[in-house]
Amino acid sequence: MINNRRRSFRGRQQKNNFRRRTPSNHGVNGHYSNNTGNKNFSRNGSLSNPASIEKVISKYQQLAKDAQSSGDPVLIENYLQHAEHYSRRLAEINYKSQSVSNSIDKSDNVDINTETSKDKEI
Repeated sequence: MINNRRRSFRGRQQKNNFRRRTPSNHGVNGHYSNNTGNKNFSRNGSLSNPASIEKVISKYQQLAKDAQSSGDPVLIENYLQHAEHYSRRLAEINYKSQSVSNSIDKSDNVDINTETSKDKEI
């Protein structure tokens, strides 16, 4: 006697009462959420390191020179715009690092000035 009915699926029993965890990007309601913002976005190389930005700037400037020798004005402009973008990024990082170092210097000066004023009182 052959039964042509499909057998209903029965899951395999897991050892040690192992329960499968849901991935962390599933919300409370179980739906997949891909809205993680910019936290997990990684680039090929760090754009917070001024040395790497300088390398990228020189790379695009060299590419613009090569495009100029081949005579493609659109490609020249494209590479120069890339170099300008990274130059602005480098200037922004330098400005931020200077403002941070200036604020550290000011806090050091405040500590020194308070110590000298205490010494004058004694």
